[in-house]
Amino acid sequence: MTRAVVSLNSGSSSIKFGLYELDPNGAPVLAVRGKIERIGISPRLSIRDSAGGQLLEQEWPGEAGLTHADLLVSLFDWASTRLTGIEVTAIGHRVVHGGTDFVSPCLIDGDILVRLDRLCPLAPLHQPHNLSAIHAIARIAPALPQVACFDTAFHNGRPALAKRFAIPRALHDQGIQRYGFHGLSYEYIARRLAEVDAEMAAGRVIAAHLGNGASLCAMSAGKSMDTTMGFTALDGLMMGTRCGTIDPGVILHLQAEMGMAAKDVENLLYSRSGLLGVSGLSSDMRELSLSDRPEAAEAIDLFTWRAAREAGALASSLEGLDGLVFTAGIGEHHADVRARICRRLQWLGIRIDDAANTANAPLISLADSPIKVRIIPTDEERMIALHTLSILNGPQA
Repeated sequence: MTRAVVSLNSGSSSIKFGLYELDPNGAPVLAVRGKIERIGISPRLSIRDSAGGQLLEQEWPGEAGLTHADLLVSLFDWASTRLTGIEVTAIGHRVVHGGTDFVSPCLIDGDILVRLDRLCPLAPLHQPHNLSAIHAIARIAPALPQVACFDTAFHNGRPALAKRFAIPRALHDQGIQRYGFHGLSYEYIARRLAEVDAEMAAGRVIAAHLGNGASLCAMSAGKSMDTTMGFTALDGLMMGTRCGTIDPGVILHLQAEMGMAAKDVENLLYSRSGLLGVSGLSSDMRELSLSDRPEAAEAIDLFTWRAAREAGALASSLEGLDGLVFTAGIGEHHADVRARICRRLQWLGIRIDDAANTANAPLISLADSPIKVRIIPTDEERMIALHTLSILNGPQA
């Protein structure tokens, strides 16, 4: 019987998962990876082996009422019949917000779940779905250990000033502070960068996690020093449907002068802003890039301008810059967005090779560029697997 762990990343409309078999040394080796998407519309399940070979493609056309729990039952049913000879020893979950209490992975029990549920207002797009998957697994396989891996944990060691808002100290002490997110992605990037370029990893690096959710992280010797997201995952860069940093006076105006309720403001800023709001067309950078509408062009211009602006600020936090890493969907695959951001950062010394950038090469900076620029695919699921094993068996390589 081969032992394995499962990584589960449950979002608002998708569930990403990976099954990692343990080699003779106890290290995780990817065996199966998949995604359930379009939850709440017409769910679609895709499962592939480690080489990319298709194992299952299944759709539920028009089944908008199927919940995360319903679909996880279907996934477990498939696994029980197809993955014979494999013993799943634990499931690790991405949990977006750990607050001030959860600064490292932990084994989940009833008390932990109650405390995590109290953090849902701080991450309303993510936390409820993270926790619903945990509840669903507890019903399907109550004896199976589950581990929570926190997106905020990687940023916990930042300098105290990087965590503070300029508000009364009592409010800070109650937990109203800058947490930072995408930590599992940044932790993986720091780990992977040390493997491919130890010299760059030891220096001052900005990692750009650019996807539907987007943020930047300033790292020194692989440790988070500053990041663009703050109290919630709404802050910082412009995103697919989220506004990013906004004058708090706008919120007051929307409520006091325009009569908008708090829930309506929340919906506006989380779900109707960003690329979608500015373009009036789509939250998908690929679709905007193919459009000839001026609003689409403006949305892309604003996205890249904001990213470069925040990168400049993080370079100040690091007191210099040695490297820039692009990751996540847009960062890994959209050469034009990378080029625009890098052009705006030429004053720092960044010089990229256009041909390498177009080809999505691992290293896209010119040989004489004082700042290296790399593309590193992120792998949050593997990071979750490593953390899960660390809880069960001690740290793994």
